[in-house]
Amino acid sequence: MNTRMRRVAVAVAAGAMAVSLAACGSAKEAGDKTKESGAATGDAIKVGLLLPENQTARYEKFDKPLIEKTVKELTGGKGEVVYANAKQDATTQNSQVDTMITNKVNVLIVDAVDSKAIAGSVKKAKEAGIPVVAYDRLAEGPIDAYTSFDNEEVGKVQGKALLEALGDKAKDGQIVMMNGSVTDPNAKLFKSGAHSVLDGKVNVGKEYDTVEWKPENANTNMAAALSALGKDKVIGVYSANDGMAGGIITALKAAGVSPLPPVTGQDAELAGVQRIVAGEQFMSVYKPYAPEAEAAAKMAVALAKGEKVTGVTTSTVDSPTTKGVPSVLIPVVSLTKANIKDTVVKDGVYTADEICTDKYAAACATAGLK
Repeated sequence: MNTRMRRVAVAVAAGAMAVSLAACGSAKEAGDKTKESGAATGDAIKVGLLLPENQTARYEKFDKPLIEKTVKELTGGKGEVVYANAKQDATTQNSQVDTMITNKVNVLIVDAVDSKAIAGSVKKAKEAGIPVVAYDRLAEGPIDAYTSFDNEEVGKVQGKALLEALGDKAKDGQIVMMNGSVTDPNAKLFKSGAHSVLDGKVNVGKEYDTVEWKPENANTNMAAALSALGKDKVIGVYSANDGMAGGIITALKAAGVSPLPPVTGQDAELAGVQRIVAGEQFMSVYKPYAPEAEAAAKMAVALAKGEKVTGVTTSTVDSPTTKGVPSVLIPVVSLTKANIKDTVVKDGVYTADEICTDKYAAACATAGLK
C-alpha cells in the first residue's frame, strides 16, 4: 500500500478505535445518552447492505466482501450482513429497503441507484428507527453518515491526465466527453471536476451523459460522435469510467481510428488495467476500496449500537436534503502504465498473473510486470 493510502487506512482504523473508546466512556454515564432507543445491545447486529448494480466488477469483488469482513471483525463474528443488489433498477432498490425494514435490520448501508428516488425509502427506514449510511453515492433523504471518494477530485485527476497525454496538441482537434448517468450524483461531480481542468484548454466537440453508465450506450454515443465530428478530428476522449472506456475503444477500433487517441477511465477494473498495459487506454482512477468499505462498516456498526460516528468521520458534506452529514472521503490515485506495479499489484487488488494473461504477456514484459 503506498504512503498516501496507508495514511488513510491508519486514520480510519484510529477513528474506529476512538468510536470504541467513546462508547466505553458513555456507558458509564447515567442513561447512556449516546444510545438510540431502538439500537442493538450487543454484537449480534444485522447490517443491511444494498448495492446498485453488478455490471461494474468492484461491487461484488471488493465492496461486498470487504464490508462483510469488517463487520465480522468488529462484532466478534456475531454481526450479520444481509445483502441485496438492485441491478441498476431504482424501483427494485426501494422494494429492497422495504424488505430490510420488514426484516428489522439494525442499520442500512445504501449505495443508491438513483440518489433522488431513494429519498423516500431512506425516510421510511429512519421512521422505523433504522439509521442509514450512504455509501459511495450521496443519497438524498435523512442519512446519518456518508463515505465515498473525493469525487470532484476524481474528475480533476482524469482531466489532468488527459491534458498530459495531449501535451501541446491539446487544441489541434476535438475531444469527446463521455460522462456518467444523470441519476448518479457522483457523475455530476466527476463532470464538474473534469470541466474545471479542461475548459479553455481543449475543444469539446461532443458531450454525453451516458444512460445507466452502460458500455453499450457509450459505444453508441462514441460512434455517433465520430460520425458527426470525423474520425480524424477526435484527439482524445474523457470517459468517466473503465466500463464506458471499453465501449468507447471498441467504437474507435470499429471506425478504423489508428493510433487510438488517449482515453481516460475510473475504477481500475481488470479489463481497464489490461487495456492500459496494452496502450489502448491511457489511464484509470484507482480508488482504494478497502478504506472506503471499512469506513462504511465501522460507521454502520457504531450506528447499529446507537453510538456516535464522529470518531470515525473526518469531515461533513451537504446533500440537497440534509446538511452537515458526518463523512469520510478517501483520496484517489491516477493509474497509468507507469504505476500499475506500485498500486493495484502492490495493494493486492490484482496479481501480475491476473493482469498478464497470454494476450497481454508481451505488453506486460515491456511494462515490467513479468
